Amino acid sequence: MPESWTPAARRILAAAEELFYERGITAVGVDLIAERSGVTKRTLYNRFGSKDQLVAAYLAGRDERWRELVRGAVDAADGPVEAVVAPFVALRTWSGSGARGCAFINALAELPDLDHPAHRIAAAEKFWLRDLFAELAAAAGCAHPTELGTRLLLLHEGAVATRPLPLDTIAEAADLARELVRADAS
Repeated sequence: MPESWTPAARRILAAAEELFYERGITAVGVDLIAERSGVTKRTLYNRFGSKDQLVAAYLAGRDERWRELVRGAVDAADGPVEAVVAPFVALRTWSGSGARGCAFINALAELPDLDHPAHRIAAAEKFWLRDLFAELAAAAGCAHPTELGTRLLLLHEGAVATRPLPLDTIAEAADLARELVRADAS
């Protein structure tokens, strides 16, 4: 959230983030967000312009925090193979705070219009992660980093999607990711 935002804009975005994640984007109206944040609808529209822009701001904030967490995990990794697996480590930390799965996957499902600003942000997050996996795989000496990047994205997203189940899919996915990286680097 930019430091230049007003306290009202911060409250609006905080309320929207909680409501959009817990109830779903399409299920939450601006009336509820305004009420929850203690502002008028006029203030909400003055700060964000539209619900679509508010949804985009919500996802942009989550995206920024997620990327920061992943980059920190990559930087802390012990060697190039573990750097490739670092997004799975970050996922364990990230997913501990949310029971409704991935906000980006949820947004892609709720907002199928490719031109919706929030859809573009959610899709960009997935492409960023795929490209990061490929970049890290190349740095680890993998022979097919682009293909491996896509496979690791699929594995990561599977771990995200199964997170609400009583299974430890993140640990299993991280182990499988290590195996895939080592096999491609051989």
